[in-house]
Amino acid sequence: MNTDADAYAARRMSAEAAAALIPSGARIAMGLGVSGPPALLRALARRAEAGEVGDLSLYYLLAFANAAPLLRSALRHRVRPVSLFHGALERGLDKEAGRHDMPVVDFIPTAFSQAPNVLSRDVDADVLLTTVSPMDADGCFSLGTNTDYALAVSQTARQVILEVNPAMPRVRGNCRIPLDRVTALVENPVPLLQIPPPEIRPNDRAIGRFVAELVEDGACLQMGIGALPDAVCAALGDRRHMGIHTELMTPGMAELMRRGAVDNSRKVLHPGRAIFTFAMGDKALYDFLDDNPDCEAHPVDYVNNPAVIARNDNMVSVNATIEVDLQGACNSECMTGWQYSAAGGQLDFVRGASAAKGGKSVIACHSTAASGTASRIVPRLSGPVTTPRNDVQYVATEHGIVNLRGLSLAERAKALIGIAHPDFREMLEREAHAMAYRC
Repeated sequence: MNTDADAYAARRMSAEAAAALIPSGARIAMGLGVSGPPALLRALARRAEAGEVGDLSLYYLLAFANAAPLLRSALRHRVRPVSLFHGALERGLDKEAGRHDMPVVDFIPTAFSQAPNVLSRDVDADVLLTTVSPMDADGCFSLGTNTDYALAVSQTARQVILEVNPAMPRVRGNCRIPLDRVTALVENPVPLLQIPPPEIRPNDRAIGRFVAELVEDGACLQMGIGALPDAVCAALGDRRHMGIHTELMTPGMAELMRRGAVDNSRKVLHPGRAIFTFAMGDKALYDFLDDNPDCEAHPVDYVNNPAVIARNDNMVSVNATIEVDLQGACNSECMTGWQYSAAGGQLDFVRGASAAKGGKSVIACHSTAASGTASRIVPRLSGPVTTPRNDVQYVATEHGIVNLRGLSLAERAKALIGIAHPDFREMLEREAHAMAYRC
């Protein structure tokens, strides 16, 4: 009789042997963030360097140092990186290309909720490369920190190549890949990549206090990436019976659970469970998630579905942006004409929270950029509209928080100028008057 152990052994191989299974011309989906498999990516990079494989397209959402061996300008003629969300690594590669050349990293604009469909259906990825926890008693591998789009791709890809790492937490929920879907297994017991927390500055703490005033006991939380959402978490330690339904699970949210501020007891959807689709942070976070019955991971097309989000009463969504115009529209993606991050799940949660009973959505930013020489509240956006003016509810800076719902264009401009940095208010008033609140 063929047992799971026999099937596992038949699929187990070195990283070099697994990378050799990937043909030239393959469309590869790489695990997001900390789930990018370092041994497999190094082995594939060596093959590309040696000229043994080429014309590869590597699709992913946010890469870190574990992917750096493959994401290099020197390999661009053999490996085409295609990002769905830029971070520091992508920005650095684009900077290397020079301002007058094409960026090294190509980009697909999409909402995070659509990433599973984009990669499994529209791109039709041939290969999934990701890190998983060791096989469980049911013959399945937990996707751990990164269910997001990986589960969907695992169900459609021709090759599913997994890096098995005991440091990857085994997470509960809809986040497992069965052994019979796996092409190759590479064992690599190394520490999981840790993401240092961003520095929380005084402006962040001021914004955190403004936002925290909106959060009542029993609220259900979503926090985006960065220092601003972390500052909000830091200001919520005295709340009780809060819940979590978020795309990103952070150390700050785990700490709220440890301290008893979050117990998920008042959630209508998934009561008693903190729901997320990906996680990144420190080892303490990964240990917290490991086999924790109070946490569940689900695919991002479920977690970020606005209709699902709206089923959580008193939903509070907090996300950062790059700039807000005087009509309330937000650009959270581009800076100085270049891709800086992406839409991610911002609009998913803005709309979901807005539709929830008692829900509130907050867009937050510092009032200035470039060491105080530029205002983040602007007459007109310099990049794409990530969150339309029709959807924005609360906007917060270190100078205050305003609710734009029900306000006319003139009233919106006045409210937003009131939370702009004082050094720029006169300029903004002149621009608002000149625009006469026209589109």
